[in-house]
Amino acid sequence: MKLHAGKEADALCLRLDDSRIIESEEVAAGAVLDFNECNEVAGIEMMNLSKRLSAVDLREFQYQNA
Repeated sequence: MKLHAGKEADALCLRLDDSRIIESEEVAAGAVLDFNECNEVAGIEMMNLSKRLSAVDLREFQYQNA
């Protein structure tokens, strides 16, 4: 699993595996699911982070394992 935040792209991307993405679908405004060849969700993208969060610092993440 990989998490990437891009300041230039203004997006947060979570890749669940390294499978090839063949299709993407915006399921809500700025929320995109990436599908692999088996039609499984292989990634999640949150677009327009700066509009969603008031003071986003892409260098700092908090991770919580439940």
